[in-house]
Amino acid sequence: MHAMFSAEKEKVNFVNKVNPIGLNVEEWMSEVESMMYKSVREVMIKAIQDYKVKDRKVWVKIHPGQTILNGSQTHWTTEVEGAFPNGVKAYWTSKLEPQLLDLVFLVRQKLTKQQQVTLNALIVIDVHAKDVVEKLWTSEVNSVGAFEWISQLRYYWEENNLRVKCV
Repeated sequence: MHAMFSAEKEKVNFVNKVNPIGLNVEEWMSEVESMMYKSVREVMIKAIQDYKVKDRKVWVKIHPGQTILNGSQTHWTTEVEGAFPNGVKAYWTSKLEPQLLDLVFLVRQKLTKQQQVTLNALIVIDVHAKDVVEKLWTSEVNSVGAFEWISQLRYYWEENNLRVKCV
């Protein structure tokens, strides 16, 4: 076995092939489960790393949907926290607004069905992220430890795992 497919037909290659020959069902199923975890982690790492070096309009079309949605939130969390010392208003206008306009432009292009689904979900998430940052700005929140921030879902890549935190 060399890959897994989602219900939406997205393919994630296994990091290593799993050979069930000579193993009982419990053994090879455990190996498949372990390889699924490793492989999802690898595509998540790749998406998070690619976000830093690829144009976002390209990035959203070359990775599996869930890595796009989670990777985008991971970078949003990092970017918002990095914007606190100088105020989040500049981040709202210089980064979030253009990103959303790019997605609106992109969703009108010729896309695969899965890309369309991913982009539609990402637009909803980006609109919410933009609204959260606007509320932080208008409420004059300027600290990573402020309740208004820690009460939001925040995504972090820590210890080779994606962690989602809230309060």
